[in-house]
Amino acid sequence: MRPITRRVRSLQRYRQVVGILARHGFGSALEYLSVHRRLALSRDELQVAPEPLESPAQHLRLALEELGPTFVKLGQILSTRSDLLPEPFIEELRKLQDSVPPEPWSVMCPLIERELGRSLGEVFAYVDPQPIGSASLAQVYAAGLRDGTPVVLKIQRPNIREVVELDLEILHDLASLAQRTQLGELYDPETIAEDFAFTLLNELDYRREVRNAEQFRRNFASEPEVYIPTFYTEYCTERLLVMERLQGIKVDDVEALRAAGHDTREIALRASRLIIKEVLEDGFFHADPHPGNYLILGDGRIGVLDFGMVGVLNDEDRISLTRLYIAIVRQDTHNILSVFARMGAFSRYTDRTKLARAVERVISKYRGRTLKESRFTEFWNDLTELCRHYHVRLPSNLWLVGKTLAMLEGIGRQLDPDYDLFEVSKPFVRQLSKTAWLPVLSAQDIAEQVDTWRYVLREMPIMLMQWLQSVERGKVPVEAQIGASPETLDRVDAMVTRLSLSILVAAFIVGLALLLPATRDIPYATPLTILGFIGATVLGVWLLISILRKRH
Repeated sequence: MRPITRRVRSLQRYRQVVGILARHGFGSALEYLSVHRRLALSRDELQVAPEPLESPAQHLRLALEELGPTFVKLGQILSTRSDLLPEPFIEELRKLQDSVPPEPWSVMCPLIERELGRSLGEVFAYVDPQPIGSASLAQVYAAGLRDGTPVVLKIQRPNIREVVELDLEILHDLASLAQRTQLGELYDPETIAEDFAFTLLNELDYRREVRNAEQFRRNFASEPEVYIPTFYTEYCTERLLVMERLQGIKVDDVEALRAAGHDTREIALRASRLIIKEVLEDGFFHADPHPGNYLILGDGRIGVLDFGMVGVLNDEDRISLTRLYIAIVRQDTHNILSVFARMGAFSRYTDRTKLARAVERVISKYRGRTLKESRFTEFWNDLTELCRHYHVRLPSNLWLVGKTLAMLEGIGRQLDPDYDLFEVSKPFVRQLSKTAWLPVLSAQDIAEQVDTWRYVLREMPIMLMQWLQSVERGKVPVEAQIGASPETLDRVDAMVTRLSLSILVAAFIVGLALLLPATRDIPYATPLTILGFIGATVLGVWLLISILRKRH
């Protein structure tokens, strides 16, 4: 009965979603996706006239707010994707408020006790029944442990996970319909929906938030200026968080900071180093860096809150980001496009010639300016407009980086009118650029490369034999017929032999190059490696001469 009940609820929610969207003027879009066929809706139900005073962007924001927490979160994430939506929509979605009337204490108290597995009095000296925060997914309460330590409790609203999962099913369904249209070819809505579902479901698992906080604590273990609050893991569950309560001033409250005797210029520098370290050095960064999540404590340290949404950059992402940064600073159009190509950002709709001219126009706008006169946010907005117009798809985690750095620059300029994001980030970029242009291989990397080449060399004779047998039978693996006379087979055999030897020579040279750094301290290893290079070189020269002789 449960699947049947869920299906009925899904259909009811589906009709509710479609009705709200139609009421706000999106009936034509839904009809374009043929939603009316799936739900047996009439065209009249879809073509509901919108209110006359609001713009389409305002209607979208109002519709998302009316649809509830899942769609509010979707709008907040879309507000960071200038590559997908025009600026009026981005500005409107940034106004989305994730606050709703609180559930009564009589409903939330049993939920907390159920997650704790005991009564509140056994853990807490007191809990204030009036929430200090009420969002669409959770409510936050002030409390104190039995030893007097002030803490906060974050508890999910009742049945919120079931609501979110139901809405995610509907979003995935709509994305699948859109994927079959021209819209799907341009923007890949299924991937966007999958990324969003992954992010939101992770945010609903508070144990992951605890693990994120512990990772930040390890990353900043040598940074005394950063403070990560304590999480009381013995009380934390998937739906309940118990963490130390921090008292401080929001990082953008300039007047309060100055009144408390803090140096706002120094705070701007420290906050910048914190975030740039996360992005460029750690590859693990706070992806929701609004001012409320950064508090300046009484002793001047920066207290960080809310670890539910994080961004992750692998080594290749960070190197690509560094190369892009260097290309931007040098105002090098060719290298900017080269970095895009390395990241696989071009789609079949991207006109590279027109894109190159457009990038050159943007670059010319900044020529003659010093870095201090430039604004990262302004350039990022220009770049994202180009990406949207020319269908350039940067990885979603890089859009989070852009949002993070743009917000950082805004806070920095509030704290210090002379703030320069490019100058602050120089030391980190300089360090990472060494890896970007001259990658350093660890012993593990070398071992993995050697093992890969060992596998290739071991399997290659078998694969070549299979291929030659296919040729002998008059059919290559791609099912293309050829005339296999003895003379032709002899020529193919000679060609494959030379190809095999070429690959072996290349493998010897690459393998020796990878082994050389790891064998410096081993007696006689360096001379033997050099002899190996000489042998591989002689073999390569002999192979080249034999090929040239065949040609003549």
